[in-house]
Amino acid sequence: MSRYRPPQQSGAKYITAEGEQILKAELHQLWKVERPIVTQSVSDAAALGDRSENAEYIYGKKRLREIDRRVRYLSKRLEEMTVVSEPPEDPSKIYFGAMVTLEDEEQQTFKYKIVGPDELNPQKGYISIDAPLGRALLGKVIDSEIEIDSPNGRKIYYVLAISY
Repeated sequence: MSRYRPPQQSGAKYITAEGEQILKAELHQLWKVERPIVTQSVSDAAALGDRSENAEYIYGKKRLREIDRRVRYLSKRLEEMTVVSEPPEDPSKIYFGAMVTLEDEEQQTFKYKIVGPDELNPQKGYISIDAPLGRALLGKVIDSEIEIDSPNGRKIYYVLAISY
């Protein structure tokens, strides 16, 4: 049995300025606040003696590995990201960072913001540039028709508004 895992696709390397600040804040919280506390608790648990049956020590070390893994990921991801903070030269077309208002066939309206995969938040209406709808919207203008194959069948949307 092999432990090989094929590399995951990291998605688009774009992020909004707001998204970059959120990732930097998470990195700071993990590295400067949470990790020192967990390190101290692991050190205190190790001083109690037998580590093989010390739950505080075992779970503390596990939490440290989780923190270190996330810190490594965030550090590498932030280095390779391109921050998109300026609106495009042609604001009449949909590009990364656009807030788009769509209407479906039942005249229901939806507002989506096209963001990077690290900022994905369906509750806020943030969709990834790598998602099928995000990819279909790129380059479209107002009054464009977009067809998407979804698990519920083919959906048709009309672009009502674009803002940055």
